Amino acid sequence: MAQQVHVRLDDKVYERLSRLSAISKKPIQECMRDAIIYYISRELPQEKPSKPRFKFIDLFAGIGGMRIAFEANRGSCVFSSEWDKYCQQTYFANFDELPAGDITAIEASSIPDHDILAAGFPCQPFSIAGVSKKNSLGRETGFLDMTQGTLFFDVARIIKEKRPKAFLLENVKNIRSHDKGNTWRVIMATLEELDYEVFSEVLDGQNYVPQHRERVLVIGFDRKRYGKEIPFAFPAKKPRIKPKISDILDPSADDRFTLSDRLWQYLQDYAEKHQSRGNGFGFGLVDLNGIARTLSARYYKDGSEILIPQEGSNPRRLTPRECARLQGFRDDFEIPVSDTQAYKQFGNSVVVPLITDVAKSITKTLEFLDGQYREDFNELLLALMDELCCPEKLDVTKLVREAKASLARKRESETQLND
Repeated sequence: MAQQVHVRLDDKVYERLSRLSAISKKPIQECMRDAIIYYISRELPQEKPSKPRFKFIDLFAGIGGMRIAFEANRGSCVFSSEWDKYCQQTYFANFDELPAGDITAIEASSIPDHDILAAGFPCQPFSIAGVSKKNSLGRETGFLDMTQGTLFFDVARIIKEKRPKAFLLENVKNIRSHDKGNTWRVIMATLEELDYEVFSEVLDGQNYVPQHRERVLVIGFDRKRYGKEIPFAFPAKKPRIKPKISDILDPSADDRFTLSDRLWQYLQDYAEKHQSRGNGFGFGLVDLNGIARTLSARYYKDGSEILIPQEGSNPRRLTPRECARLQGFRDDFEIPVSDTQAYKQFGNSVVVPLITDVAKSITKTLEFLDGQYREDFNELLLALMDELCCPEKLDVTKLVREAKASLARKRESETQLND
């Protein structure tokens, strides 16, 4: 619930605020709100893990799903970026931090050093729905789209400048087939050029939440630091009992979420028309003991992809809180925006518990690699010290070769254990 506060400003402050409003093309009230949020996020002490295991940054942060996942693994977020003002509101409400804005305007050198880079770079230029929409408008798509298509390269320039130990990138499944596979090839070639060992997999959120949601996850580890032999594996959760849609529903919902007679009739007629043509378009009336279709950012329009049956009444949409649960957010996650904005935000979000498991796999791998290299270095140092006591036997080349052979044997052993 929004509260009204009346503030008296002197002429000089008001003049500057008016100038900011003219430059940003935002109402003065909105500029005032942003200034207050910025001040609070800068001055209010934030709760950080007492002994963080690693530092990470949160790019294209949305409402902070990836941040929750990495903080659950005792990471400390040292930088975040998100340009959408409504997402910024939700992010601030939950993390007491206002993300930096347009990533293209941020110098990579100004970003704090970090161990892991997390980025869910914008989906629309690479999704089938986004491509169809932009084609119909005569607009370029993918990497030719000058407004969003090059944002991946902002991720790449930050990786190049800061060289994190690892990164996690997330996108829609169809990015691999976009532009006849060229988009995917460019992404992989760029990461190869940056000298990272890359792992990619399509993971489905339905093992964590009652929703069929496939996303491509791309993980990279710095070869300059760790070499090519990386013992990483994606989590393979297979619960004995899968989540079902009834698990996330409230006992009752406000009447405003029930479809009107007119909208319900339209959706039925639309589905019947396409079925008669052999098309699969239509609404998704869910089985309460089953799972839902993929929640999308367009859910605010009519909710047709996930409709909840109601006895003696038209079906209803999910509430924003139910959408949050469908993505794995806890009930204490604050939703300070309108229903329309909330539907968009949760439709664009990640499945939090899935990303939490992936983050765990990344951090465990880094712990092994960092510990392994410390151990190998200590062994090499002890061997050198031993040889230095007998200079006539000193053969540094031989020692380095033996240390590398020992490392290779340990990695092979670790890989076999993981298998």
